[in-house]
Amino acid sequence: MNNQIMFGIGLVIFVIYLYFLLSIIRKQNKNKGNRPFHAVDSNDFDGMGNQGRIPNKKPKNRAV
Repeated sequence: MNNQIMFGIGLVIFVIYLYFLLSIIRKQNKNKGNRPFHAVDSNDFDGMGNQGRIPNKKPKNRAV
């Protein structure tokens, strides 16, 4: 009897977990379709963000 109660509680927790997991996945898929294509940075070829870019201007007042 005790094993059946623990199995039932575990099953309820697992079903609740799966429900929220699938609802989050569904919401993310809906939001992905609404994002415009040009929102992605087209200059970020290496995927590292801005840290790999070389600035266009030379810094002012640098000691030589």
